[in-house]
Amino acid sequence: MATPTALKAVACHQPEGVLRVAGLPGLGGLGDAERESCAQLGIDEVRADDSLSAFDLAARAAQRALADAGLTAADLGAIVLVDARAPETLMTSAATRLQAFLGARRAVTFSVGGLGCVSLTPALLAARGLLAADPGLDHVLVAHGSKPPTPLRYRHPVTVSGDGGAAAIVSRSGPVRILDIVQETNGDYWDLFHVDYRDRPTAEWREECRDIPGYSFRLAVETRNRLRDLYRGLLERNGLRPQDIDCHLSHNLSVGAFRFTEEALDIKIAPSCYDNLRQYGHLGPNDVLLNLRTEQERGGLRDGSRAVLLSASPVAAWSLLLVESGEGSTTPTHYL
Repeated sequence: MATPTALKAVACHQPEGVLRVAGLPGLGGLGDAERESCAQLGIDEVRADDSLSAFDLAARAAQRALADAGLTAADLGAIVLVDARAPETLMTSAATRLQAFLGARRAVTFSVGGLGCVSLTPALLAARGLLAADPGLDHVLVAHGSKPPTPLRYRHPVTVSGDGGAAAIVSRSGPVRILDIVQETNGDYWDLFHVDYRDRPTAEWREECRDIPGYSFRLAVETRNRLRDLYRGLLERNGLRPQDIDCHLSHNLSVGAFRFTEEALDIKIAPSCYDNLRQYGHLGPNDVLLNLRTEQERGGLRDGSRAVLLSASPVAAWSLLLVESGEGSTTPTHYL
């Protein structure tokens, strides 16, 4: 049987500054079709603070997660940082910077990434592997600071990105058990979205899609098929039926993306996802942690409730997490 793994605490940090989508910097310079697509995403505003870096956002969420778990940095056996999409400097280590900032001197420390919105999944897999490999290691911190790499926060035709940090303490026990994780990727789309940055001032950076029809149609069809197969396989190997899942939490891209997922899997995305999308926009790998935390705060996950957390990225990558609420559960867990 796989080693039990749980989320002991999940914490988020949102900047106080609010930026209305209708007034996004640079939006007026786009074409009519792009502005119309942006207006239809279902995002009213995002949080933004130019004084906070991706590292700052991750660090503040990490401090809050430790406090919520009743732990100190000395209790951490490992730190896994999900890389920022655009590092502040080259040839430096944001992961060990977080280690030093927290004072977690004994923690095994490294970073993961490369899968965009799905990068939380390899971080959780790494955390679970560390707990399984070392009986003397009790707590792993996973953290990420989400900040768009370009001045224009609108990624046509996908979403609007806000600023935010999220962190989780992964342990052997906790209020939310991770029962299973599945992930798939397709490298054919590795550069579908990109930012050409060499020899360009930051103000001129812009995220571009090399093939909008490919994103809107071919990748959409593949995403529908991948999610269907992953969802079916996840339930089958855990001996579950769709009606056994109490809550579905998605990454936050747009209202259209929520409806697409609902139709593809014949499910209902939790209202907390719609609310967070409207208030915070897209926060990369942090979306599902924010939605999980919101659902917990609203009392939507009672003891014994099961939830599936869905993430997809135009890299392309897809992942599903099966979790169960309640510390007394003895439900078997699986590895990828």
